[in-house]
Amino acid sequence: MCDLLCSSLQPLLFTYFRSSCSWRVRIALALKGIQYDQCAINLIQDGGQQRTDEFKHVNPMQQVPALKIDGVTLSQSNLAVLQRVGDAKLEWAQHFITKGFQALELLLQETAGQYCVGDQVTMADLCLVPQVANADRFKVDMTPYPTISRINHALLKLEAFHVSHPSRQPDTPPDLRA
Repeated sequence: MCDLLCSSLQPLLFTYFRSSCSWRVRIALALKGIQYDQCAINLIQDGGQQRTDEFKHVNPMQQVPALKIDGVTLSQSNLAVLQRVGDAKLEWAQHFITKGFQALELLLQETAGQYCVGDQVTMADLCLVPQVANADRFKVDMTPYPTISRINHALLKLEAFHVSHPSRQPDTPPDLRA
């Protein structure tokens, strides 16, 4: 799985390049200036590396991201939901992203400045950018969401969002690199 497993002195992030949950953690680490090593966990190949016995020792929930920091492993993910949806994934994703964006667009019209809540990057921004990327990936029409689109565009100009982008991760397949 990862040569860094035992030898990493820095925090170690178990990640998958396309995982929006992993992306949020990468953004947060970049914003805080925290240096870390990565261990790429391929969720697709051979039934998914997250299901191996080796990874079960890292995260018994068998999900990414998992962040090993100061001897403690923190974990959380919702990617398994999309994996179980199967053939209906596109329609399901479009439905729920659209439903969420309809509500979010209204909320952001009240709270937004340059970013989601005023002019400082907040946790809301860390969640917004990966979700907009999912909307793009699942071909959601963003026309009805000008506030979301404007904020996303502004955030993607920030270095932390740039370096943490899925297309720039070590495990990103060549055809998906930016």
